Amino acid sequence: MTEEQRLVTGCINKDINAQRKLYERYAKKMLSVCIRYICNEDEARDIMHDGFVRLFDKIERFDRKGSLEGWIHKLFVNICLENLRKIKKMTFKSIGNDNDELQIADNSTPDAYDRIEADELMNLIKELPVSFRSVFNLHAIEGYSHDEIAAILGITSPTSRSNYFKARTLLQQKIKSRYK
Repeated sequence: MTEEQRLVTGCINKDINAQRKLYERYAKKMLSVCIRYICNEDEARDIMHDGFVRLFDKIERFDRKGSLEGWIHKLFVNICLENLRKIKKMTFKSIGNDNDELQIADNSTPDAYDRIEADELMNLIKELPVSFRSVFNLHAIEGYSHDEIAAILGITSPTSRSNYFKARTLLQQKIKSRYK
């Protein structure tokens, strides 16, 4: 039995030592997931802690076929989105005709993207409106398709595309203004 399998079995059996080890192994990564969606670090920490309580209640649902970290990551993304929906911070608007392909104009200086640091980019993402940030995170960072995002958020695929388009446009404008 692997260490991961022992942790999962221990958590299913409510072994506090296994729960502590699992928390220590994944807390930092899940906090960064929460911060990416929630932005306020104190709120993100609260949600992360609530997420671990939920994880320990649902750990028996982990089918052990895929990655434990992937399963935990998906659970935390869903908890963050659920929290944003609950406090009604996400409103989605579609732009343009639903059949139009959105083209992203990139008028920034050619080397602006080479000059921006990852932390600075993450801070710019945090400044996006919640609905744009959520779609951007799900698509650009988590790798979900617009159809998957639509199902997760209860919106249409074109609305997901348009929110992603607006998020990218706003990010490009912010980067351009910083690197004129």
